[in-house]
Amino acid sequence: MYDVFQTDRLIDLWLTEDIGHCDLTAQLMIEAGETGAFNMHAREPLIVAGIDIAARIFKRYDPLLEVAVLVSDGQTLEKGALMLTVRGSARSILTVERTALNIVQRLSGIANETAKYVAAVAGTKARLIDTRKTTPGLRMLEKHAVACGGGLNHRLGLDNGVMIKDNHIAVCGSIALAVQRARRQMPVLTKLEVECETLEQVREALAAQVDVIMLDNMSTTAMREAVAVVGGSIKLEASGGIDLRTIGEVAATGVDYISTSKINQAAVCVDIGLDEAV
Repeated sequence: MYDVFQTDRLIDLWLTEDIGHCDLTAQLMIEAGETGAFNMHAREPLIVAGIDIAARIFKRYDPLLEVAVLVSDGQTLEKGALMLTVRGSARSILTVERTALNIVQRLSGIANETAKYVAAVAGTKARLIDTRKTTPGLRMLEKHAVACGGGLNHRLGLDNGVMIKDNHIAVCGSIALAVQRARRQMPVLTKLEVECETLEQVREALAAQVDVIMLDNMSTTAMREAVAVVGGSIKLEASGGIDLRTIGEVAATGVDYISTSKINQAAVCVDIGLDEAV
């Protein structure tokens, strides 16, 4: 889910960026009283993400526009499927159409990419999770898109959990000391995860009784050994250099979670159009 208040603030920024002082073309060519009706539709098969945000963009700019959302986030569509209709001031619709299309194309592209990775681990215990390697300003929405594609969300931000990484360990001197420091004032319901690069570190994190161990850039052979060492007592997350070519092999090692930035960074915007209703 995404926060409506924060989304409205983002929409205001997007519209300011795209419109500037005014839509000069629309102001010069379209009379103030002219109206129109337009349909948003899928120009290729896709998984929907961000359709309510697209509708909100139209209404945010012009509350008098009549917008009807015809599909739901997470829904799989075929090419040509109708997604949304908008009626009212032709000036308003044409002024904001690109902003509305941009966000739903981007988010649906992430949902599409996520679904490919989810399918690649089907039949294993592994669940796909995202990372914080997101587009600045769009993290909340991009993580929503991951959920639409069937993935799970890792931390939304640094305040959502304790994640002890290599540099934290280097500063503290050891995993044991890093965990000890973190637990001194850690909120009681907060999860604690430790990044491990070697089996020796996995054993140290296991002894510290952390909640999750991240296997960072380990070979699949080392991952299988880590799974055996832990014996199901702690959740294991595999991360680092994982893509569609390798995720199946990683999932087969028996890890609980697999995280990859590729579902955001390699996602391609889908093709969605807004055309006059006939």
